[in-house]
Amino acid sequence: MLFKSPARAAESHPKQPPGAVPKPAAPWVLLSLSLAMLLSSLGISITNVALPTLAQVFQVPFQAVQWVVLAYLLAITSLIVGAGRLGDIVGRRRLLLAGIGLFTVASVLCAAAPTLGLLIAARAVQGLGAAILMALTMALVGEALPKDKTGSAMGLLGTMSAVGTALGPTLGGLLIGAFGWQAIFWVNAPLGLLTFLLALRYLPLDRPGHQTAWASFDVLGTLLLALTLAAYALAMTVGRGSFGSLNAVLLLAAVVGAAMFVWVENRATSPLIRWAMFSQPVLSAGFVMSALVTTVVMATLVVGPFYLSGALQLDAARVGLVMSTGPLVAALTGVPAGRLTDRFGAHHISLVGLMAMVMGSALLALLPVAFGVPGYIIPLGIITAGYALFQAANNTAVMSDIRPDQRGVTSGLLGLSRNLGLITGASVMGAVFAFGSAATDITTAGPQALAVGLRTTFAVAAGLILVALAFAVGSQSHSKRPVRP
Repeated sequence: MLFKSPARAAESHPKQPPGAVPKPAAPWVLLSLSLAMLLSSLGISITNVALPTLAQVFQVPFQAVQWVVLAYLLAITSLIVGAGRLGDIVGRRRLLLAGIGLFTVASVLCAAAPTLGLLIAARAVQGLGAAILMALTMALVGEALPKDKTGSAMGLLGTMSAVGTALGPTLGGLLIGAFGWQAIFWVNAPLGLLTFLLALRYLPLDRPGHQTAWASFDVLGTLLLALTLAAYALAMTVGRGSFGSLNAVLLLAAVVGAAMFVWVENRATSPLIRWAMFSQPVLSAGFVMSALVTTVVMATLVVGPFYLSGALQLDAARVGLVMSTGPLVAALTGVPAGRLTDRFGAHHISLVGLMAMVMGSALLALLPVAFGVPGYIIPLGIITAGYALFQAANNTAVMSDIRPDQRGVTSGLLGLSRNLGLITGASVMGAVFAFGSAATDITTAGPQALAVGLRTTFAVAAGLILVALAFAVGSQSHSKRPVRP
């Protein structure tokens, strides 16, 4: 063979350990992982803009068509931890390639779906592929790149996630207008194929120890966790903001499922989650902080449109333009945030990011409506810049010192904490906004009521970030304590 891929060359080179990636391949490794992250985030944001069109095409109510989005999010939330653990067992490169292929094929099935039911089913399969992508991209950073470049890589992945979130609504609208709703799924086919080919060629080969040891995979624990998380996600999302008897039953099912999961894991020979992991203060605090921070980020997406349209009287186009400020700032800040993490350390940058988020949340809670659009954009920019700093630093801190055989499940847990924060933020922070505005129907609330709702929401948000700050300081001081003999 005249030309070997970097992964194959690394395997055969006598001076390099098995699976090592030569330095010239590092940019290509980052590109393939970044495209994988872009695919999964684009899959979330690009479909929201298509919901009104899908309701008309399939002649169904909006509540039914919402499942096109919900099925995808449920699949990711329920399966991301199991996908990470499976990658630890069978090999992360192998499973990531399967995930990219599954995501791409499911995208084609979505585009070809003749009925809403089949479209929702295909979206659930696409969500399974996205769960694999989200769980394993960060895990592969530790294998494919030097440790002193981890922060930069995490920053780049955060940037690609933000780009996918920001690009989705605009790209989706253009594609639907030009080619119809199917185009938002067809676009994933060439992008998925490119990602697959790059990953196949440049990602490091799985270590020889990786085997298809299905017997060591905790099937019962994975199933219980998936059902528990699905019940919680449904409890937080069905009912469109109202909490009824169905939500209560689902929440009770989630509590019972969590108790059963803990009982099963304590008796499993090869558990899905090893509780000893949470004895590491940086790791356990990282998961909690990630959930708290993403709860606040979700508040900007849920509350913002109502405030901008109702209190500031902006039309839909200007609301979309103002809302895109957040993802744009996050995209521009992601790579510098990663470099700052590599230079100054994850703990310091994490603190800076959290303090910026407290400042931005406090400004939104204090500034009067008279400040207009700048009074919303400036605090929003501070919040999202702080989020980008925190995300790059926290991801680096959590993933840096993990045992190689635990990288997949740890990355999956980190992704799960973010998803739980997003789901909780959409429901809880939406309820706080409604409570603060004292309106029975948010859509008909007056400007002053919406302004009070916004201030209440971000006063709570500032409190949540202060709790995250306490976890950051506490975990660092605890990790520095000398271990008693």
